[in-house]
This record gives sequence, structure tokens and C-alpha cells, in this order.
Amino acid sequence: MTTEQHPRSASVLVVLDADSTLLQDEVIELLADEAGSRPEVAEITERAMRGELDFEESLRERVRTLAGLPAAVFQHVGERIRVTEGVPELIAGVQAAGGVVGVVSGGFHELLDPIGERLGLDHWRANRLVVEDGRLTGEVDGPVVDAAAKAQALLLWAADAGVHLRQTVAIGDGANDLRMMAEAGLSVAFNAKPRVRAEADLVIDRPDLSQVLPLLGLRG
Repeated sequence: MTTEQHPRSASVLVVLDADSTLLQDEVIELLADEAGSRPEVAEITERAMRGELDFEESLRERVRTLAGLPAAVFQHVGERIRVTEGVPELIAGVQAAGGVVGVVSGGFHELLDPIGERLGLDHWRANRLVVEDGRLTGEVDGPVVDAAAKAQALLLWAADAGVHLRQTVAIGDGANDLRMMAEAGLSVAFNAKPRVRAEADLVIDRPDLSQVLPLLGLRG
């Protein structure tokens, strides 16, 4: 999903992770609450953190626990999702300076699309869930948005906006964000896991994304 707002070369590209970065919540956990599979999803997540599963395997296993949920769950869960403090200010500040803001997520378009439209994001990309006869099948539609896909999105959006990689910023909290953070000119760990904090250029611990603006030379 793309909104063309910057036909000329942009000044900067800021790309954020969604869950626990743009959003305060882990959307898969909110969906699992509805399916009654929160403990199972938590166990799969723990296995992934121990290195027993890669991101794609863990995502597909977690999504399988959602099989049978009605498609109406997207609206119900969407009402529970909380946008992180400072997000509107960050987006407005970057766009006012001629920049572009994108979000790339291991979560789901069905929940990210309304948020992206409401916030006025320039780009966003996420996974899609398969729905048949009004219910989730427990499968992901198409290739999973993993660490490599996140890095590819940053490169694609930078090229599309005419932004040199030196003028790109990647913001995330988990290991799945490290590859896009490595591609970016500036990487920011936001309320992040220890490994991400260690590898990022900068660390923000206060849960307020408007703090990124001063890092870009913009008013915070």
C-alpha cells in the first residue's frame, strides 16, 4: 500500500517496525486472545527466542492457532490496538521536512491498513491472512515478511523516493529488524531486546517516538 505524496526526491526515509514500535501491542497476541490460544502462541514465541524456530516457522505456527476465527475479529482487535506515543508527531515532522515514513511488519495487512491510512503513512507492508467462507484458515497468504523482506522494503522505498541510504533511518525492537537496521544510514533501537540495543547506532528507552525528530535535526 503506497500513497504518493513526494514526487521529487525526499529528504529522508524513516522506516519503522510495527509491533512494539509503531504500535504498543503485539497484534498476533491480541488475535490469539480471541482464539483462546495465547498460551500456545507465547510458547511458540519462546521457542523462537531460544533459536529453535526461525521467524517464518514461528509465525506460521502461531497463525495456525487462529484457524476458525471469524473475519469480524479484525475490526474487534483493531479497536484494541494502541498507537505508540509520539507517532503522529514523528510522521508529521518528517513529512513536513519533505521526508517519507514507511512501516514494515511481520504482522498483518488486515490490521495495519486502517492504521496506515489513519496515520497518513507513505508506505506500509505486512503479511496477509487467508480467509475462506468468512473465517481464518490458519494460513498466511504468500511469502512471509521476514527480516530479509524488511531490508528489501527499506531499499525499495529509498530508491522510489530518491533517498540515498545515508539518509535512511530504521527503527525497531527485535532481531527480525536487524537486517533492515544494518542497511539504514542510522539505526535506532526502540524499547528493544538486548541484541538490538547492542547493534543499533542509537537507543531510545522512553516509549515516545517523537524523540526521533531531534535525531534528524527536526524539532521534537
